Amino acid sequence: MNAITFLGNSTMRPSRCILRAFTRISPSQYMRDTTVRSYPSRFSSCGNQTQVVSEARNLSASTTCANDTTLDQIYTKNDVNVKPLAVKRLNGDEKDEEMINGDDKSVNGDGFEGAKNNEAEEEAWRLLRESVVTYCDSPVGTMAAKDPTDITPSNYDQVFVRDFVPSALAFLLKGEGEIVRNFLLHTLQLQSWEKTVDCYSPGQGLMPASFKVRTLPLEEDKFEEVLDPDFGEAAIGRVAPVDSGLWWIILLRAYGKITGDYSLQERIDVQTGIKMIANLCLADGFDMFPTLLVTDGSCMIDRRMGIHGHPLEIQALFYSALRSSREMLTVNDSSKNIIKTIGNRLSALSFHIRENYWVDKSKINEIYRYKTEEYSMDATNKFNIYPEQVSPWLMDWVPESPDTGFLIGNLQPAHMDFRFFTLGNLWSIISSLTTPKQNQAILNLMEEKWDDLVGHMPLKICFPALESSEWHIITGSDPKNTPWSYHNGGSWPTLLWQFTLACIKMGRPELAERAVNLAEKRLQADRWPEYYDTRHGKFIGKQSRLYQTWTMAGFLTSKHLLQNPEIASSLFWGEDFELLETCVCVLTKSGRKKCSRAAAKSQILI
Repeated sequence: MNAITFLGNSTMRPSRCILRAFTRISPSQYMRDTTVRSYPSRFSSCGNQTQVVSEARNLSASTTCANDTTLDQIYTKNDVNVKPLAVKRLNGDEKDEEMINGDDKSVNGDGFEGAKNNEAEEEAWRLLRESVVTYCDSPVGTMAAKDPTDITPSNYDQVFVRDFVPSALAFLLKGEGEIVRNFLLHTLQLQSWEKTVDCYSPGQGLMPASFKVRTLPLEEDKFEEVLDPDFGEAAIGRVAPVDSGLWWIILLRAYGKITGDYSLQERIDVQTGIKMIANLCLADGFDMFPTLLVTDGSCMIDRRMGIHGHPLEIQALFYSALRSSREMLTVNDSSKNIIKTIGNRLSALSFHIRENYWVDKSKINEIYRYKTEEYSMDATNKFNIYPEQVSPWLMDWVPESPDTGFLIGNLQPAHMDFRFFTLGNLWSIISSLTTPKQNQAILNLMEEKWDDLVGHMPLKICFPALESSEWHIITGSDPKNTPWSYHNGGSWPTLLWQFTLACIKMGRPELAERAVNLAEKRLQADRWPEYYDTRHGKFIGKQSRLYQTWTMAGFLTSKHLLQNPEIASSLFWGEDFELLETCVCVLTKSGRKKCSRAAAKSQILI
């Protein structure tokens, strides 16, 4: 791919480093030694990490580095060089009482032993730093897991875009922005590479699910580091990572909010990257709804779990990414159309989710009494949902209180997935996809159903688990997603930071403290597992990786947010009243017409 795609109107000639980074490498150039070798003295490492050298599986999508220059030296905006943010790196043995942006952040939090790190926090920070991956002597991310006893790490030794987000936030909140900046820029490079599976390429703008730094031999005793990305062509099921680009945009916004360095998001290449992701997500298709249509396994739940269609997790991240894009895009002639398109989509998406995904006892009773096969413009049962879909477990589980409710997991013609998906509901609160009243109702439900959704270890990825014939049919008898394990009702400690952020936003930090204290009692002793099994999360998952990076990063981020709740406002969104006033098309007795949404607001924005 040509580097000029990213340079936009810049007239500067790319340096040799950039041309090499954007020049596709011939696999034959490196097919000299297929053995796995270690060169601890050649490349920098984090902690006691020894980098392993192995032959790239497919180098047509790799990028290379050269140390003669950096990416920051070649990009300009309005013919002025963008000055990179100078961030001081903290050594692993420095204490958490370091000054952040000149302010002393060592404050005492209720329910905690103060800002001084306890043993669990100290170990988590040590392990997090040891998981750092370097590229050309600079930190670029953290590997998914680093269990010293695991001799077959599979792809857990790679840097995943999704998994790195809590690590990035932990570093940002500690005042260490360099690793996050490097990660954002290097994944942006990978975005433009051609991806092919079975002679077919997805649309431009797709971000990789993960990447790995590989060290390859050149000639004599020389070696070269390359970034080898995976866009889903090596993933189980060969599913494109839809959420990677959404998380990238969300993290880019967080970087600017926390560090104050907005020059990164103003760069021409970064602006182009945002537009490419937005264009890919906003492309016209056959769908009748404003939600994003995806296949099964395209997000955190990356195996077959019956979430194909319009899963809540993707919609909440999609909404957050669109709001972030609208904030960060520079308004000019080349961006005004996409900014307008984003605004229209946000309005339609918020209305659709709030109106059609929300359920409480009253709504479930309404669905239970639905008439079917309604062919009319003003049908009540717009999606032709059959009342038999309201499962007995739901009727018994939904609380009596009118102040509780949640967003269902999926919605499409003749199908409602009534499972409670934690990440989607929490991120709807964080992004204000739901109304303030709905936000409180979700937290009320989580508090009332604490034993089901938190139990011995926070938090359930979804509830309830698929069992018996449902498990056989929907998962295809997946041995990893057995009932109450992994994605099928397993408990994932990494969700702690999102729960904490949602609770702080809604003025209920005591709920987050309760969950963090519960997790803190076990995580260190259990060696930071990836997930827990059983209905109440009592046991470490049967295939759970230990020393999982986003488990410890989620814990650290939660602790920091509770000790410094004022910082949380940089990471969540308030209600966008401009969107509420935007007219959308609805079906009425007289056909299509524009509305002021007054009727909708009177029903769902109380």
